[in-house]
This record gives sequence, C-alpha cells and structure tokens, in this order.
Amino acid sequence: MMKSTNAAAAYRTATFDNAPPIKILRMLFEGAIRFLKYAEDLEPGTDDYRNQIRKTDKILGELRATLDHQPSPEIAANLENLYLFAQEELASAFLNGERERIGPVREVLETLLDGWNQAQVQLSRQNGAA
Repeated sequence: MMKSTNAAAAYRTATFDNAPPIKILRMLFEGAIRFLKYAEDLEPGTDDYRNQIRKTDKILGELRATLDHQPSPEIAANLENLYLFAQEELASAFLNGERERIGPVREVLETLLDGWNQAQVQLSRQNGAA
C-alpha cells in the first residue's frame, strides 16, 4: 500500500510540475471548489470542516501571492479583491461556524474557473491556428 501511495503522490507531483501555468491555475481552482463543496456538507466546528477551509485558504493565498500586476494592473487588482473577499468570508465560516458563507465563495471561484476554462479554449484555438 505504501508504494502505491508514493507512486500516486509522485504522479501528482510530476503532473503538476510539468503542467502549463493555465492548467496549474485551473487545478488550483478545481481543488478549492472541491474542498468547499465538501465543507458545505460538514458540521461547522469539526476538524474536517476546518481542514477543508484551511486548504482552500492556502490555495487562495497562493493565488494572491502569484498575481502578476505588470501586464494588467486593473485585472490583477480585481482578482486580488475577489481573493481577499473569499478569504474574509472563509475566515467567518471557520471562526464562527457560518457555513452559509461558503456557498458565495464557491460560486465566485466557479465563475473564475469558467473564465479560465474559456481562456484555455481560446489559447488552444490560437495555438492550433498558428
């Protein structure tokens, strides 16, 4: 069992390390959304509930930390504000057990993921036409 667990972890690491930036971005959003969906079904205050929120908060922190403000300062600032909103809402969900704050955060992340998915399609079309 240990070898298969290590092999799976190595595969995930290799997949992540070798993926194009937009795919990594999409994977982060997909993970955050998955964690939030799971948290929505858990009892607030439980360790599992808190862990799902912590994992999502770490992803949001990474997304904020890696924002590149140079190409488009306005878009980067808007994304940063959305990530801050999400982190603040999740802090309330975590600290006060306000599970109802998770849904709006998940919806924002789903909307952003949809936008990145559309960007990936456009990039693929452009690269195919080149």
